[in-house]
Amino acid sequence: MLPSVALLSLLAAAPFTVVATPTTPTTPPKDVNPFLGKNYYANSHYSKELDQTKVAFLKKGDLLNAARVTTVQRTGTFVWVSNVAGLSGIDTAIAEARAELRRTRKQQIVQLVLYDLPDRDCSAGDSAGEFSSANGGLQRYKTEFVDKFAKAVSSAPDLTFAIVLEPDSLGNVITNQGIPFCATATPIYEEGIAYAISKLQFPNVSLYIDAAHGGWLGWADNLPLAAAEFSKVLKLAQTFKKGATIRGFATDVSNFNPYIANPRANYTEWSPSYDEKNYALSLAPFLQNASVPHHFIIDVGRSGLQNQREEWGDWCNVKAGYGERPTTDTGTDIVDSLVWVKPAGESDGACGPLIDGEGAPGAGQWWDKYAQQAVKFANPPLAPTWW
Repeated sequence: MLPSVALLSLLAAAPFTVVATPTTPTTPPKDVNPFLGKNYYANSHYSKELDQTKVAFLKKGDLLNAARVTTVQRTGTFVWVSNVAGLSGIDTAIAEARAELRRTRKQQIVQLVLYDLPDRDCSAGDSAGEFSSANGGLQRYKTEFVDKFAKAVSSAPDLTFAIVLEPDSLGNVITNQGIPFCATATPIYEEGIAYAISKLQFPNVSLYIDAAHGGWLGWADNLPLAAAEFSKVLKLAQTFKKGATIRGFATDVSNFNPYIANPRANYTEWSPSYDEKNYALSLAPFLQNASVPHHFIIDVGRSGLQNQREEWGDWCNVKAGYGERPTTDTGTDIVDSLVWVKPAGESDGACGPLIDGEGAPGAGQWWDKYAQQAVKFANPPLAPTWW
């Protein structure tokens, strides 16, 4: 039996950062991996959501998994800023990261997702946003969201930021022109992302455009199309601000693909991008040929449990476990870091398999049974934190 003091500490444990594993840079000084030597800031919002998960395990007498939840709470994750009301989350993240900087004297990297395009999620609709292009949404996106996002980030030159831009959006542009809503949204997406790039050109900010995942854009026919689209958007950003650039691309955001497949899933047959490492390696030459920066971050927040899908297109609340811990030890220079952009718990939508007879709630709502499942099926297994 765990001593009572330790049991109480499980309930009261406050989040703090997990230190990134530094590696020796192999790139020139002007091209330094922004994650190297930084603490991955662990945000309080996600940690507080997980309090419910910890309590659920404690009520079952499962002290080991409760202690593993504490480990998750202390792991760096991204803060999603998905509407105007959520912009205050940037100020909270800055204040908390600064407190960590003072407490530990270790440099912090604050990870944010910018996600509020007009006509967002044009193909699925489960995560439709607050702006409509039919009602002046693009201009409102620029002035009410992006400009304020940039102003908040600019207030913290003492911190490092990694920002993922608009998950799924350019993926829809590249492959879903047959959907009328996506075809209409395409120029809005392109201009909106280009504008965001131009407004976030700060020396302490690294921008990663979302590049979907290997099962979407990683097929041989899609790779050159993806590179051409990304080049187009970057050039458009440079018309807004001369010299505007990005660090690279984020892949597998909110998905379930492994960084390194073991074994390779049957549905990946014929694809050069059968896991996310190979997707990055497959896409990079096309980006390089288009003179587009080609560094990557890979979301492995829900990638621990492999080969659970019937087909690659299954995307909603797939049975999952937490994947590798965030790290710069990626085995290839072009991948800056494995990260947790969307770790388990917040639902993808009211879809996907049941857990103990319970279905998922709407997109963005907390589904605690899913978080519990992710703790149990984490791979590598989560080490417990007893204090």
